[in-house]
Amino acid sequence: QVVLVESGGGSVQAGGSLRLSCVVFGDAYSYYYMGWFRQAPGKEREGVAAIDTLGVGLYYADSVKGRFTISQDKAKNTLYLQMNSLKPEDTAMYYCAAGLWVSTPLSDRDYKYWGQGTQVTVSS
Repeated sequence: QVVLVESGGGSVQAGGSLRLSCVVFGDAYSYYYMGWFRQAPGKEREGVAAIDTLGVGLYYADSVKGRFTISQDKAKNTLYLQMNSLKPEDTAMYYCAAGLWVSTPLSDRDYKYWGQGTQVTVSS
């Protein structure tokens, strides 16, 4: 069993930055990929960034490339999402997810464990 707890969301103006954190509790052998997903009101959930626990594979949605950075601190069992140059269209609930057998890292289909979400609101 794996439990994910996100934090770090908030309200910022366009151009600002936020860093999301996701602390992982549980069996580290239960997941290999971790990712950040977001869902805006009335829209489908979309993958933002993903990483494998070896740190070899990094995956980003085109809409956030060059602005967002995913990273992990294994000593702290924590996943991060550094978000810079935020835009109003980045406004959404952001979720942390973990999965073992993930065929497409930016698709939510194969992720088994999910956090409760943290809200990010970007004003123009």
